[in-house]
Amino acid sequence: MPTTRRFPAAFDRVLNWLEQRLLWLAAIVTGAVLVVMLYLPVGVVFVEAILEDGAPTLGHFAEVLTDPFYFGALADVFADPLAVGTHLGSLAGWLGAVSLSVSLEYPVPVVDVPVPWIALETPGVRMGLFGFTAYQAGLSTIASLALGLPAAYVLANYEFYGRRTLRSLTIVPFVLPGIMVAVGFYAMFGRTGTLNSILSVVGLGPFAFIEANPLAIVVVAHAFYNAPLVARITVAAWESVDRRAVETARSLGANERRAFRDVVVPQLTPAIFTGALLTFIFTFMTFPIVLALGGLGLATVEVWIYDRIQRLDYAEAATLAILETLLSLGLTYAYLRYESAQTGFAQSASSSPKEPLFPDLRTTFTPKRLAVVAYGLVALVVFAGPLASLVAGSVTDGGGFTLRNYAFLLERQLEGASFQTLPLPAIRNSLLFGFATLLVAVPMGVVISVLTVRAGRSGTVVDTLAMLPLAVSGIVFGIGLLQGLVFGVSLPGGWRIQITGAVAIVIAHAVAAYPFVTRTVSPLLSSLDPAMVESARALGASRYRALVDIELPLVASGIVAGAAFAFAISIGEFSSTVILASGSDSYTMPVAVERYLGRRSGPAIAMGTLLLLVTAASFVVIDRVGGRYEL
Repeated sequence: MPTTRRFPAAFDRVLNWLEQRLLWLAAIVTGAVLVVMLYLPVGVVFVEAILEDGAPTLGHFAEVLTDPFYFGALADVFADPLAVGTHLGSLAGWLGAVSLSVSLEYPVPVVDVPVPWIALETPGVRMGLFGFTAYQAGLSTIASLALGLPAAYVLANYEFYGRRTLRSLTIVPFVLPGIMVAVGFYAMFGRTGTLNSILSVVGLGPFAFIEANPLAIVVVAHAFYNAPLVARITVAAWESVDRRAVETARSLGANERRAFRDVVVPQLTPAIFTGALLTFIFTFMTFPIVLALGGLGLATVEVWIYDRIQRLDYAEAATLAILETLLSLGLTYAYLRYESAQTGFAQSASSSPKEPLFPDLRTTFTPKRLAVVAYGLVALVVFAGPLASLVAGSVTDGGGFTLRNYAFLLERQLEGASFQTLPLPAIRNSLLFGFATLLVAVPMGVVISVLTVRAGRSGTVVDTLAMLPLAVSGIVFGIGLLQGLVFGVSLPGGWRIQITGAVAIVIAHAVAAYPFVTRTVSPLLSSLDPAMVESARALGASRYRALVDIELPLVASGIVAGAAFAFAISIGEFSSTVILASGSDSYTMPVAVERYLGRRSGPAIAMGTLLLLVTAASFVVIDRVGGRYEL
């Protein structure tokens, strides 16, 4: 056989071999990245909790579990779990002390109208550190749903000028460094903040919004962060609701409310649960916002881990981090079991058309449109207010308008030394790392989605372990990176793993971001009709071709949504970047903000404003480019 004919045949065999095994090769690479960049650093820290003087021990866990400071009333249960009668007696005594009373109250100061008021009095509950963390996370999740779901409803059902741009910008709060959010909230809700300035025009205030109820401000700040996440996930599901199912229900006699309850809500439930779960986990592990707005008086588990590390008590910090991770993974596993039983994310080929938000003056004053306007006013205060106050703070000082903060950045860029933090390299690095993260995180997330969906019920455990980046403490991950990869880890045979610089930052960002790709792709992938893949295989397509040509195009909207989240995570990531960029020129915009804060707040706020503008422009471009793949 001539050589010119043998070579293509051999080449085809190589291609076929790669095509048959490409998915497994990608899985091996993904697993290797996770072992080196996730499990190894986390394991380096976690081992502190189970070793004492080189010997295995569970003493640290026993001390924490039986300490009322950490687990409140549950500490007695952990201390003596077999005393069931005593514990049930304590619970019965607590329930017996609960009282319910009805009285007439005047809840509105300026309106002298009595209102029947139901008061529920309960004896005090020792929640402990873990209980309080769960309590504030629950409140934050409720607030995020209350603010995020109306936004999803408006964006998914109405057409108005700037809708697509507004949808792109909903993700912007999610990428802001926590310290900048705290600065924005002080600028908006502080005694001399924007809201008090507006209220003073009508003779009200000033009110001490932050000092009077710091927990409420922390909950609102968490909603500022996570409501856009809820809205973003729910919008995609809402736009995929099958219009034909709704029309069928209406033709069978169901009114609009009944059709919404019986047809639309079941299809939205998985998306809402996904947003709620992610919000609860994020706020359960919250750190910078609580530390900045509430201090140690509102300490969560994550803040206390930070405090223990500051005091060099690594064993207690690692023990708390392990317990925190187990709780988060338990929640994730329970949700994934629920998600695997749902088909509500099914993508429809006939989504509902959007109606004009304000088609005429008469429609504007209908209850539904007025509710949309009321929500818009609340959104202006909660979302636009801190951002606008942040931008205003960058161009003002005690004497009025000034560009001095931006002049500082320009001067630093033109005259700064190479060892100093320069604005343009920070912007360039953030964008480069963001797009590089896309190239790594999206394939990782898709590969994990494909493998776990194909594994069926047994894939839930693997899926849960793959969600570890969402469940592990960011502080522990950062310390693990420092002690593991930055300092280097010795291996048998004289080998040594040491990863620093831009490569380490991109991989760390990808590890933090791929779970968002997995969580947006898996539900869509599991909802596809297996008959389509089987038909393609029967016609001769390999499993790889069936995946690329049939399955991935049908879940493209989920991939685009996951890619946007991956980019957002990379742009806003701080905890691991500040460690890996130490001593190099690989710093990003959030790191630059933190370094400028060490001097004075003006340049840091100006840098934060640049971060806001750059990310907003990036998301508009990503959504416009990726939007062609969405329904």
